[in-house]
Amino acid sequence: MPDTSPDTAVAQFAPRLVAWQKSHGRHDLPWQQTRDAFRIWLSEIMLQQTQVATVIPYYARFLDEFPTLSDLAAAPLERVLELWAGLGYYARARNLHACAVAVQRQYGGEFPRQAARIAELPGIGRSTAAAIAAFAYGERGAILDGNVKRVLTRCFGVAGFPGSPKVEKALWQLAESLLPHGPGEIESYTQGIMDLGASLCSRSKPACAICPMHDLCVARREGRQAELPEGKPVKKAVPERHVTALILHDGARILVERRPPTGIWGGLLALPEVPEGDSPAALVSRLGLALESVEALPEVRHAFTHFRLFLTPLLCRVSSRPEVGEGGLEWLPAEDFARAALPAPLRKLLLKMPSPPWGKTGVS
Repeated sequence: MPDTSPDTAVAQFAPRLVAWQKSHGRHDLPWQQTRDAFRIWLSEIMLQQTQVATVIPYYARFLDEFPTLSDLAAAPLERVLELWAGLGYYARARNLHACAVAVQRQYGGEFPRQAARIAELPGIGRSTAAAIAAFAYGERGAILDGNVKRVLTRCFGVAGFPGSPKVEKALWQLAESLLPHGPGEIESYTQGIMDLGASLCSRSKPACAICPMHDLCVARREGRQAELPEGKPVKKAVPERHVTALILHDGARILVERRPPTGIWGGLLALPEVPEGDSPAALVSRLGLALESVEALPEVRHAFTHFRLFLTPLLCRVSSRPEVGEGGLEWLPAEDFARAALPAPLRKLLLKMPSPPWGKTGVS
């Protein structure tokens, strides 16, 4: 009978993972086969809470426009948000730009080589910093993203919600104890634990039969794959927010406003919202517009991390346009809908309207 003791599992984990990654891991992603910390950092930020297939075209577009960190740091935030639009979690884009500016100013456009110093930069946590340092500089350090937590809790039978401080601290200690010691192994190990969590050790229906940790895994041995990692404690009902937004158009363009730099959809272009207790007509009047017609459109629903948004759009034909840029307002031509810095739900609303009054010009 094979030795499946905890000490054996710890000792064999890294060698098995490194060997598996070299034979079965991912090797052809656009951000692999490079030591460029800028490109590695860009991919790591985009991959947070986002699937690889979704990230690849965004990654390519960003590098086409910003081939170096200096190019990104010199760009206006509005342009960064335009290229990010549709990728979600927009604080990542704001922090991406802020980080590029910080690296340019503090380090002359070159990322520091130590994970501890990388983690001090905007939008970069301990795990992301360790991944950047490992892939760019070969620094030995542990990562602990969602996929890694799933692998470790299952393989070593770690009970409790991984997001709780006590369990997370234990997982960090475990992750550090598993790191390989061989020269040049940290890159394969780091990529391997990401790959294992993203492929074989998936949330549902893990492929235990072909997993390199098959005989070491506590969850597989005890039939607890569905139980680990343990979920969050039962939460209260998710709050709802109901909003009326106006699609103010003149037949060829719509009026949008730039959102504040922080908060929901921070820095993006959005539809003007009717304040609670106010009326659409009153808002239109305050904007210096003349309301010609109003049509209610189907409700738009969108789930954020902490609440659900229920947005009722009103299609409003208006005249007497205010000046562009006044009060954060600007007119957006229909041909720009697809590439403007609009949140994904609003972009979809505008692009998918059956019979838009501005026609089909530039809209697919």
